Amino acid sequence: MSPTHRLRILATSVAATAALAAPLVIGAVPAHAAAGDDWLHVSGNKIVDQSGKEVLLTGTNWFGFNASERVFHGLWSANITTLTKSMADRGINTVRVPISTQLLLEWKAGTFLKPNVNTYANPELEGKNSLQIFDYWLTLCEKYGIKVFLDVHSAEADNAGHVYPVWWKGSITTEDVYAGWEWVAERYKNNDTLIGADLKNEPHGTQGSAERAKWDGSTDKDNFKHFAETAGRKILAINPNWLIFVEGIEVYPKPGVPWTSTGLTDYYGTWWGGNLRGVRDFPIDLGANQDQLVYSPHDYGPLVFEQKWFQGEWDRSTLERDVWDPNWLYLHKENTAPLLIGEWGGFMDGGRNEKWMVAIRDLIVDRRLSHTFWVLNPNSGDTGGLLNYDWTTWDEAKYALLKPSLWQDGGKFVGLDHAVPLGGVGSTTGKSVSDVGGQTGDTIAPSTPTNLAAGTATTTSIPLSWSASTDNSGGSGVAGYQVYLGTTLVGSTTSTSLTVTGLVADTAYQFSVRAKDVAGNVSAASTAVTARTAVGTGTDTVAPSVPTGLEAGTGTTTSIPLRWNASTDSSGGSGVAGYDVYRAGTLVGSTTTPSFTATGLTAGTSYVFTVVAKDVAGNRSAASSALTAYTAPDVSTGSCAVTYTANSWSTGFTGSVKITNTGTSPLAGWSLAFTYANGQKVTQGWSATWSQTGSTVTATGVAWNSTLAPGASTEIGFNGTHTGTNTAPTAFTVNGASCTVR
Repeated sequence: MSPTHRLRILATSVAATAALAAPLVIGAVPAHAAAGDDWLHVSGNKIVDQSGKEVLLTGTNWFGFNASERVFHGLWSANITTLTKSMADRGINTVRVPISTQLLLEWKAGTFLKPNVNTYANPELEGKNSLQIFDYWLTLCEKYGIKVFLDVHSAEADNAGHVYPVWWKGSITTEDVYAGWEWVAERYKNNDTLIGADLKNEPHGTQGSAERAKWDGSTDKDNFKHFAETAGRKILAINPNWLIFVEGIEVYPKPGVPWTSTGLTDYYGTWWGGNLRGVRDFPIDLGANQDQLVYSPHDYGPLVFEQKWFQGEWDRSTLERDVWDPNWLYLHKENTAPLLIGEWGGFMDGGRNEKWMVAIRDLIVDRRLSHTFWVLNPNSGDTGGLLNYDWTTWDEAKYALLKPSLWQDGGKFVGLDHAVPLGGVGSTTGKSVSDVGGQTGDTIAPSTPTNLAAGTATTTSIPLSWSASTDNSGGSGVAGYQVYLGTTLVGSTTSTSLTVTGLVADTAYQFSVRAKDVAGNVSAASTAVTARTAVGTGTDTVAPSVPTGLEAGTGTTTSIPLRWNASTDSSGGSGVAGYDVYRAGTLVGSTTTPSFTATGLTAGTSYVFTVVAKDVAGNRSAASSALTAYTAPDVSTGSCAVTYTANSWSTGFTGSVKITNTGTSPLAGWSLAFTYANGQKVTQGWSATWSQTGSTVTATGVAWNSTLAPGASTEIGFNGTHTGTNTAPTAFTVNGASCTVR
């Protein structure tokens, strides 16, 4: 621990004697049993505890306090204690909690709206206001070893508030944002269950926008760098122990381009909150508290938005080179500051989105990055969640993908509390950070692996082996090895051998190996070895099996996602090498996975696709059965009609929606949206894929009804809950266009 940090801790303990002036109605502030033990700070590109031991924040987001409900979503059916315990038992050691500035100002004033909580499912929350519920939840987090940080997701308490590009809105000013943060920092400065502040979620906006976030050396109102520095310093003046998480923006000007330019090609763009290029030119300066700074980018996959880097062939190496490195990963690689990826996640589509999720998950694991997965809530419309819609069971496939990125040691999940194991006293799945040894002060990498050699290759694989590395005396110990094909990571192992597969016959490849220790230090690369796959025997003349099950996902106006069942090769064959995708007999793309997105298409148009499989020896299958698929139309207002009915009882109801295409062209890949006025919630649906964010409900067609011919109809339904009033929605849209209500 640095002397500066020690002095700041002492100053905090003196300042803590001052009484907090706040309305009595908000209740007592929950205090940690051993306040101050678990505060974190920064050393280089690592987050460390007060002894200097590296820690990893690996968790999730749970939204709702930011929205109009002003409380965690899901408490209308799930029990808060059970749900919190299940997170801890499954290795979630940190929860990022979205809030709004409006909510903080309401809490500060002691004014509360009634929270949307089912007290039958949550008897422990009976009679509590939203702040008291939050405080109660903090005691649960303390009990189960979970740490928390807050994220101002929007200015107003609005389910879609994150869409607004900046940190002020309407009557809420930048000074109000500062005041909200100062109040919450003061209230919880002695509670080290709450460890930090994400100053503003996803500031964004592009060139020419009326309001947008920029990043430069000015003190302009819209300069997010200036706002973040100011807010961070104000918070740290009250609690110098909080971590300050600073997100990126959306665009950054290319060299020599001023922020006043509106040229479409004058800026580097990426995800909202993901552009931290400006840090190189204008780093955040928190003064004496610089060792509390963590940069926090967001990143998503192609199902959230079809970014340009998802066009054509791409993989982890291209994403790292073209997207992650220039926008934020350079901060980690150059040891500038730690990273916490505040949002990443998405639907398990068995295709491109899942490929992206695996790629960024592996980056997180290999680079030992902190992160909070988006999201726990199942009602996140463009990503889904870790929980199923019953708010009790988990999406096990998605959790299995996430699990390797959660901090683990010796087969148990690691929490950030020094006294309480993750999962609570007596946990069988977790341990406390105090139980993880051997990392303190370890900044020395293991020795470089030696004697890398290739064994006998096949036509598609090369076995590699090497001599074990050693760690420095007193180091954290060798944790494993990373195998590279050129500059691309192709495998990780804890042993001294690995077989690289999926190669092409009679081709030369160059490999190297790096050793990694428990503290995350990585050695230099071994001496490279070049090896060649075996020459094909020439006897493989059998083509792979014909691709089957070709189907289309939900298309946009310009693209159609395709997927099919993987082909197999004959016994003893050379192996399936990939697939060629044809549109009306013309080759439009190739892929090594059984999925592909056709792009550059015209809205409301039918296209015919086929797929051919090919093996390593060059044999090609016959074409798959042809599939006719439609791009989404540019739906004009009035070309759809909706009939809505509901059958209600005490607190529940069943709804039915009939959608009719009243236009003159096919309605393909439709997406229906409507909004409830009385807090109704969709709990289960059929004949469509249902999601809900706040009061807005979205339903998209499934395979058998996603295309409606002119004059055709489909009827979809769902179950829901209400709180006594169940007013029917009055407006419906399909693909963003208004429909006639019948």
